[in-house]
Amino acid sequence: MQKVGQILKNFKPAEDKYISREFQSFGIYLSEELDDYKHRGLYIRLAKTVHRAILEKALSFVSDSNAKNKGALFMWKLSQLRANKRK
Repeated sequence: MQKVGQILKNFKPAEDKYISREFQSFGIYLSEELDDYKHRGLYIRLAKTVHRAILEKALSFVSDSNAKNKGALFMWKLSQLRANKRK
């Protein structure tokens, strides 16, 4: 995970004009890692509302697999982790 200062250092206003917050950057990162850029808005919302540790655990689970649909596997694992947290 990057620090906010590091993200701001790498921020290019001409290219990243729609990314102004750290959670937006992490949401885009999730969508790129999961090869699901079409649903980047969903991942930005998740980055804003769900605890970062849960998202990183789900991403780690998916990155270790050979799944064809990484986005679906990520959402499945995320729902499991969130259910375990509630218990």
